[in-house]
Amino acid sequence: MIWRIGAIIAAALALTGCATTDGDSSASSSSAAEERRAESAFDPDPYPSTYQRYPGVPTVIRGATIFDGEGGRIDNGMISFADGNIVEVGPSVAIPEGATVIDATGLYVTPGVIDIHSHLGNYPSPSVEGMSDGNEATGPNTANVWTEHSVWPQDPGFSRALANGGVTTLNILPGSANLFGGRSVTLRNVPARTMQAMKFPGAPYGLKMACGENPSRVYGGRNQSPASGMANIALARQAWIDAQRYARRWEEYREDGGSRPERDLRLETLAGVLAGEILVHNHCYRADEMALMIDMSEEFGYEIASFQHAVEAYKIPDLLRENNICASMWADWWGFKMEAYDAVFENIPMVHAGGACAVVHSDDANGIQRLYQEAAKALADGRRAGLQISDEQAWTWLSFNPARAMGIAERTGSLRAGKMADVVLWNGNPFSVYTRPQMVWIDGALMYDMNNPRLRPVSDFELGQPGEGSVR
Repeated sequence: MIWRIGAIIAAALALTGCATTDGDSSASSSSAAEERRAESAFDPDPYPSTYQRYPGVPTVIRGATIFDGEGGRIDNGMISFADGNIVEVGPSVAIPEGATVIDATGLYVTPGVIDIHSHLGNYPSPSVEGMSDGNEATGPNTANVWTEHSVWPQDPGFSRALANGGVTTLNILPGSANLFGGRSVTLRNVPARTMQAMKFPGAPYGLKMACGENPSRVYGGRNQSPASGMANIALARQAWIDAQRYARRWEEYREDGGSRPERDLRLETLAGVLAGEILVHNHCYRADEMALMIDMSEEFGYEIASFQHAVEAYKIPDLLRENNICASMWADWWGFKMEAYDAVFENIPMVHAGGACAVVHSDDANGIQRLYQEAAKALADGRRAGLQISDEQAWTWLSFNPARAMGIAERTGSLRAGKMADVVLWNGNPFSVYTRPQMVWIDGALMYDMNNPRLRPVSDFELGQPGEGSVR
């Protein structure tokens, strides 16, 4: 991988172990090569996660209906978690001595909700111009910006998403004004003073791309390129060509020496995509444009993790399935611009029924609090159209599938032994409008309890403000 410092260090160690001692010239040459490789390295994560899970206690929930997040269901089931991880899930589990035991008869347990498309922190509440930091709309390629540098951790929207929506993990994306909007960041939904203290350890970065009306409208309105769909593609292709050249220069430098290439933050991000280290989340509405973006990814040898919004995904579930691409969608937003016009309310269930990866996303500070209700609407629309999808299958749209598209499914997104204990206890069927989270755990730590006012996170910004700590 292009920037992975560990690989460079490992290569240097290997060279040290294999260096010949037959003469000063060989040793000197080996040492010079080693220095050159070390010199070419730079920190791929200069703003590392400092996340530390909050303390928890061994906990067992029993008597609940459990959706495991991967399409499985256990009636009258039990779940045990301790030390931040899920220990056991099943009809019956061992109860450790001293564990907190919660009787959840008549209630439901699910994995925490994961929002793959959020702007909390970079379009926070209060929604004022001085805090709207999600779009660097100064050029069609701003792959150099990282959205984490705009995230305000005091955004009251984080605690609302936790308490009202059971959201435990979020993918914060830049906006869609540009062809390349910048890097996304994955956050744990915990109170913290810094973005880094929320940053999901080890989660891969994403790159926000956009096709369609937004880039051509923003820049065409300024009488500059791209002003059309064809220019969108042309400029993006040229950017990938430049990134390939940039990656080759660094590889040649590492192998053969010479002058150290100058760093370029735009091209570093794109080269990271080409190396498979950064995931592409591509804003795209129309089916034909999604197909074009797939073709472009094949031309330059990268993969698309998800299409965002994907209003016409119902037309191409086979293409999505064959290319292992998730479609992140609203339940019923449509018609607010021409490319969002040809929508159907059955979009999400039709993608699911076509064997592709369906995800419910928010793109909205209020919608993130009701993602489970958005999924319920889509599920009902699908059933009215004759698509028989169970409640437990539909929950994959809210946890496992977004985790998969974000590259974190091995660690969260479903209730499996060994995974992070991101758990929500609901006070009824989570697909009912009358239901809300009763308790929410992140990494096994109880972060919210509707019956305990002291377990309702309040950001420092809210203190002394009207509505302080409200979850309405």
